[in-house]
Amino acid sequence: MDMLVSARRIEAVRPDAVRALAFLDVAADRLSQLPLLTSVGVKYDIAYDAAHDVGEALLAAYGCRTRNGPGQHEAVGRFLRALLDSPPGDRAARRFDRLRRARNQSHYDATPVGAAEAALAERTAEELQTAVVARGVGS
Repeated sequence: MDMLVSARRIEAVRPDAVRALAFLDVAADRLSQLPLLTSVGVKYDIAYDAAHDVGEALLAAYGCRTRNGPGQHEAVGRFLRALLDSPPGDRAARRFDRLRRARNQSHYDATPVGAAEAALAERTAEELQTAVVARGVGS
């Protein structure tokens, strides 16, 4: 975490349990809507957004936030990998960056995502949520 701060990828702020819980609530709401969706691309986007929200919750709980400008989603991924470096959550944290790159290709290059990728995004968001809650965030 300190390396990310010194590299100016994230900045230290006061820990904010209320903000962390709000992000976890948003993530849970997004995840609850996935079974209702039929579009694979929309499912992927919502699942990715839920995973990102979990990352934002972890940042807030540990007194950090991403810096303004490009690379915010990448910084969330680096933070997830730095803090969730053991089970539960380490595999999902490592997967987040792969999901981010696929999302960027979908959004900026019109590259479609498949059903397997959407399912992986959903599973990743759920695993991240479980790992973050297991660390006491949101309780």
